[in-house]
Amino acid sequence: MTAAEISIDPPRRLFVPSVTKQCWGFMIGSAFFAVGSAPGLSEVLGSSGSNLLFFIGAWFFTTAGLIQLFLSGAVSVPVSYAPGRMVRAEWLTAATQSFGTIMFNVSTTSALHARSVTAQEKFVWNPDAGGSVAFLLSGVVAFIAYAHVSGRWNLGRRAWWSVFINFVGCVAFAASAVGAYILPNGDAMNGALANNGTFIGALCFLLASLIVLPFWARSRPQSRTVADAGDETVRP
Repeated sequence: MTAAEISIDPPRRLFVPSVTKQCWGFMIGSAFFAVGSAPGLSEVLGSSGSNLLFFIGAWFFTTAGLIQLFLSGAVSVPVSYAPGRMVRAEWLTAATQSFGTIMFNVSTTSALHARSVTAQEKFVWNPDAGGSVAFLLSGVVAFIAYAHVSGRWNLGRRAWWSVFINFVGCVAFAASAVGAYILPNGDAMNGALANNGTFIGALCFLLASLIVLPFWARSRPQSRTVADAGDETVRP
């Protein structure tokens, strides 16, 4: 917590964006998605129960995504070549992922009410696929940007593992969208792939935020290097 946050009244402090709130938002949202798609448990909950958990989890995702976008900084930076400015990878990653979370809000809300094949495809699968593609693009941008700045295989850094695990989660969500494609008879193309992809992706997103939770940095000795400090920023 920064000095500026400490000086704010506790009720108002709740609305101050921070990396800690961002991490917890993604972790809680991921937990809801993981429970809703967990092998065996999803059958017990049924589609209605799972859809309700996804609906709740999506709102935590969206809140965390907006915090991440707010904390990502300026949209662009000046460069020495044409056109003179370049979009920052950190902002592009946050913006793309935030768009994806909103698409998941649309799909999970629609899933609670869809009663026809047409509605399931148009209002559920289409935005779900759009959200998954947005997540995948954000994961690719983050991975490339991190590799460019800090090295492709930086296994000693928590931030590297966060970016890598987040990328795996994005791939799993994309696979889930493929499996969830609505066939003309109203069934999913591959229900197992849809559920397992969602479950694996949710666990990856939870872990990606957990390992860079600022709590771990505060529990370490104060004599840290500049490279260590970079681990405090989530780069999904």
